[in-house]
Amino acid sequence: MALHPELAPIINAIPPMPPLDSISIETLRARVDAGSARAPKLDVPLSSVADRTIPGPAGDIAVRVYTPNGEGPFPLLVYYHGGGYVLGNLDIADPICRALASGAGCVVMSVDYRLAPEYPFPAGVEDASSSLRWAFEHPGELNAIPGVIAVGGDSAGGNFSASLAIEARDNDLPLAAQVLLYASPDFPDPEAPSAKEYADGPMLRAADSRFYWDCYLADPQDRHDPRATPANAARHDGLAPALVVSGECDPSRDLGERYAERLRLAGTPVDARRYDGMPHGFLAFVAYSPAVRKAMDETCAWLSERFAQRLRAMGD
Repeated sequence: MALHPELAPIINAIPPMPPLDSISIETLRARVDAGSARAPKLDVPLSSVADRTIPGPAGDIAVRVYTPNGEGPFPLLVYYHGGGYVLGNLDIADPICRALASGAGCVVMSVDYRLAPEYPFPAGVEDASSSLRWAFEHPGELNAIPGVIAVGGDSAGGNFSASLAIEARDNDLPLAAQVLLYASPDFPDPEAPSAKEYADGPMLRAADSRFYWDCYLADPQDRHDPRATPANAARHDGLAPALVVSGECDPSRDLGERYAERLRLAGTPVDARRYDGMPHGFLAFVAYSPAVRKAMDETCAWLSERFAQRLRAMGD
């Protein structure tokens, strides 16, 4: 299917990226950061947006805390940005985090984890794990309700979220939900139909996925570690309810949808939603497109209901 008409003129105006292995990591990051800086901030009602740090396994971790209007305390979403484990920062996730905080009525703590290749696996997921544990231990510092906490992320951040949902189950952390936005919780499969059909993108090329994974996993054996590829976990039962969002025009689409099916077969509640005509990373265009805004509104409604379910269960 063709790219959604609301996004086609925007995406087609973005200069094509050369093969990623032909440019430096610094150049790649500079181009992505420049594009992010030009994007308008999403205008939604929020009480505050504040930057701070929290302790991490290798020094302080920068986070950005989005607080919705109202007195609180609120449910909490710990969010991890995308970027193939190599790119991204708090700014690149800003539109999505603003939309989630306002639309789901929750505090969002966005986490700026360490990036590969300078910090390969497991550095990033260790930062993610540490930040989630900190949130469980310090909800008062975030004006959050103790025990009403979800994880979420887009792309690589969605993979972290899937991994953390497994870790939470194994360590009796009462996670309310996992929001997996165009995640690919397994190593790229070049034979997957979506990888073949959308090998040249838009937004993400199949070769880009492999480049990012090779930067992240310094040891090829790590691709079997479920902290890196949650699809390889021994069990997928007993996990927090999952929302798995995919875009039709995404080469990694099938990996996310396969993971949703794996969860379903294991008995974990899962809601899998594919959005027609949408590329990898499409929710970042929430300020530009009514169709993307609708997808974001549906994501917020799902998350809000999961929080409500947790609150009802705590009151019983």
